[in-house]
Amino acid sequence: MRAASKPSRSDDERRYAELARLGEKRSRREFLSRHPGLVRREVVARLSEMVPQKVRVDVREALALAEAAELIARKLRSAEALAQSLRAKGNALYALNEHKVAVEHHEQAARLFEEVGKLTEVGRTLSTSIQPLILLGEYSRAQEAAARAREIFTREGDELRLARLELNVGNIYHRQDRFAEALRCYERSYEGLLPLKNVEGIAAALSNMAMCLISLNDFPRALETHRRARAFCEEHGMPTLVALADYNIAYLYYFRGQYGRAIEALKATREACRKLGDAYLAALCPMDLSEIYLELNLSQDAAEMAEEALDGFRQLRMGYETAKSLGYLAIAHGQQGKVLRALDLFTEARGMFVREQNTVWPALLDLYQAVILLGAGRLFEARRSCLAALQFFLSSALPSKAVLCRLLLARLAVRMGDMEAARQECDEAARSLASLDLPALSFQLHYVRGQIEQAGGQPGAAYESYRAAQQFLEALRSNLRGEELKIAFMKNKLEVYEGLVELSLARGSDESSIEEAFSYVEQAKSRSLQDLIRRAAPPAGAGSAGKSELVRRVSDLREELNWYYHRIEAEQLSQERRTAERLERLQSQVQARESEFLRVLRELPASEGESLELFAPLSLPLSGIRATLPGDAMLVEYFRVGPRLLAFLVARDTLKVVPVALVARVQHLLRLLQFQLSWALPHPGEVSPGSRESLLLATQAHLAELYQELLAPLRPHLEATHLIFVPHDVLHYVPFHALHDGRQHLIDAFSVSYAPSATVYALCHDRVTNGTGPSLILGVPEPQTPFILQEVQSVAARLPRPELYLGPEATGAILRTKGAGSRFVHIASHGFFRSDNPMFSGIRLGGSYLTLYDLYNLKLPAELVSLSACVTGLNVIAAGDELLGLARGLFCAGAASLLVALWEVPDESTAEFMKSFYDRFLSAPNRAAALRDAIRDIRERYPHPLHWAPFVLSGKVFAK
Repeated sequence: MRAASKPSRSDDERRYAELARLGEKRSRREFLSRHPGLVRREVVARLSEMVPQKVRVDVREALALAEAAELIARKLRSAEALAQSLRAKGNALYALNEHKVAVEHHEQAARLFEEVGKLTEVGRTLSTSIQPLILLGEYSRAQEAAARAREIFTREGDELRLARLELNVGNIYHRQDRFAEALRCYERSYEGLLPLKNVEGIAAALSNMAMCLISLNDFPRALETHRRARAFCEEHGMPTLVALADYNIAYLYYFRGQYGRAIEALKATREACRKLGDAYLAALCPMDLSEIYLELNLSQDAAEMAEEALDGFRQLRMGYETAKSLGYLAIAHGQQGKVLRALDLFTEARGMFVREQNTVWPALLDLYQAVILLGAGRLFEARRSCLAALQFFLSSALPSKAVLCRLLLARLAVRMGDMEAARQECDEAARSLASLDLPALSFQLHYVRGQIEQAGGQPGAAYESYRAAQQFLEALRSNLRGEELKIAFMKNKLEVYEGLVELSLARGSDESSIEEAFSYVEQAKSRSLQDLIRRAAPPAGAGSAGKSELVRRVSDLREELNWYYHRIEAEQLSQERRTAERLERLQSQVQARESEFLRVLRELPASEGESLELFAPLSLPLSGIRATLPGDAMLVEYFRVGPRLLAFLVARDTLKVVPVALVARVQHLLRLLQFQLSWALPHPGEVSPGSRESLLLATQAHLAELYQELLAPLRPHLEATHLIFVPHDVLHYVPFHALHDGRQHLIDAFSVSYAPSATVYALCHDRVTNGTGPSLILGVPEPQTPFILQEVQSVAARLPRPELYLGPEATGAILRTKGAGSRFVHIASHGFFRSDNPMFSGIRLGGSYLTLYDLYNLKLPAELVSLSACVTGLNVIAAGDELLGLARGLFCAGAASLLVALWEVPDESTAEFMKSFYDRFLSAPNRAAALRDAIRDIRERYPHPLHWAPFVLSGKVFAK
């Protein structure tokens, strides 16, 4: 009889894979009965070796392998084999967060190894047991295990394991917040592993050193150490660890508020991980991208990234990360107004966090959910959810979150008409805030008190509360603070100014009351515009050569504050012990840096005051604004107060306020206008003359309706030849110069320009620009925009000292180097606006995109910057100051005036318009008049407003 052949190695590996998929003991017993050849010592060893590899891919399968190894070892009745399997099972249980059971298995394994005289294995097992002991808070037992392991490795002269043991000992100290001692352990480990060329250990030591430096808030050394780790891993062919280093570097940028660099790094790391097959990091990157996008109010991008992360973590069956992704997805849907979907996701995420035994996140989600319910008008449900969150936060070391709950309860009480309850909640919040330095929450407190007083018919008290809120708001110089939740909790900064404007005007119709109201309008606009910049962009050129040490220190302090604010938020969401102590230390660091930040700002010389524009709200007094207005000019500034729009009319000697349209009515008419403009875009095929005429008449009808709403009430007061429009809210997409009174367009009666605010207009008027220098012209022609080449060539023929760069040569580097000395800058390329957040708008240049992050770091002190771009993304009108993101970036870069288009324009008529404009531009003392004449010229050939109405001139228009 022929003996049965021994199973081949490939057969064994295939059966190991089958064993990994068997989740029950009974099924494993049956499998081994069918394959008795697997009951061997070497199989136990192989399965045990596979466990740490499988843990990275599928923890449940890793546990199944360990339990199969244990089953075989017990059949063999081998103490050594059983010890191997128990250690492997302990490792799998540790990965499943079953730390207590993991330690029990490690201890059993160590005893068995000792019984059979395998001291090296005893040391290995004790070293392995340190991490779960740390997570159980059993620091003394962890140190005892480390001491015994060190004794064994020292006796055997095992330098490698001694060096690796230092990593685990460092983790003990790190967990106890003994960061300096932890760092010394990691450094000893690194020094011991380096001559032994243990590449994985060296990489781990470098990574741990960097993480320890983060805890020590030493950002420069942490970044440098992560970079060293990356270089080492790349040199030794460890692409997965290179990707991990890239991820860690991206996270450092995020914590410092360098969002652009963080986003770019995370996207690159995600792609690298996909190619490497590292499913965990490939899911972690979009989860962090989602968090960043939420902070930047990019809800659509946040939702997409959260969905991607969610799919990845579900496949990996990782509960905590899945729940976190669900939470971010819920917040993103809440930002988008998708209430029912957001609430469903909050419920699902909350349940998962509870199963994960996480107590902080469920309470935080209750608070987020309460905000969503408040916005949806579901007040009683919102109150119930908020009370649940408050109950937790009152018993935790998270006082700022408890205050948030109180303030939300106060707002709910105001909505319910229960002013007494609202006052009680405000009083409780005030008592808590008395011992906290949280200006963002102090602002919210006074704002809610103002609402209470206004609803109670106490305008004087309401005014004082709103004034106090406004003063706290102006004192806020930080980026995003941990206590300002990612779902724009109490997104009411502008509402404070609305209340102040309304109450100021209610005092009387005299010019002093109107002037006071106008001052609040200007502060509101300066604040909202600068908030857009500060939320995402670092100070323009703050670290560049030529800037003083004080300016560089301002930039450094700003990034340090971002760092500490994010560290505080991370601690608040942690369940670890000593969180209160860590928070106290971090808060003290924040207070020290905030004080230094304010001191350095005060010391900054006036010559570098322009840098301050990004740090403090700026609004000029009315007298300063009037001084920049010519005698024949009038500034028309709109402002929304609740459902109605007001118009402030500012001339050299007069100031008036006129109520105009309802916001809802203007929104409706704008939607109709946008619809007509989209239909008027060139389409394939011939359009009949009758159809063209019909499109023109429909568009003019909507322009006439908008005229009646926005300009007819003002027309008797417009005693000027030049009008400067300062829009607000939905009005940023209104082409005021194209509005029609039934006989003519406004541009036929006045020259017209625009400004983001009256203050910005005045600043541009006095701005020093390059009076000489070349004209920089960049053009990026594409198949869909063939007339760009003709346009830039004609512009180059009309501007003095032209320097023309085309296609791949029209780069961001050229704009940076040449733009600083140019008198005029003209860019003809594809551009796009992000209506959800202007910070991610941009212009395509040769080989790259010029984003707003780049604009805020450029120096372009030009008389005029023109953007002739095929603009997309403006089919839906968004509220607020979104459209002005691009203009604001260029104004911050130094431009005195700016020519842009409000919507997509066919490139043929654009080329002709630019030719006509530049024919008149240089010789016109009023450059808005040159624009008017160019509009009239192009209108003869292209009657539809699609072609001539989108072009707007902003900033300085009168040549000195």
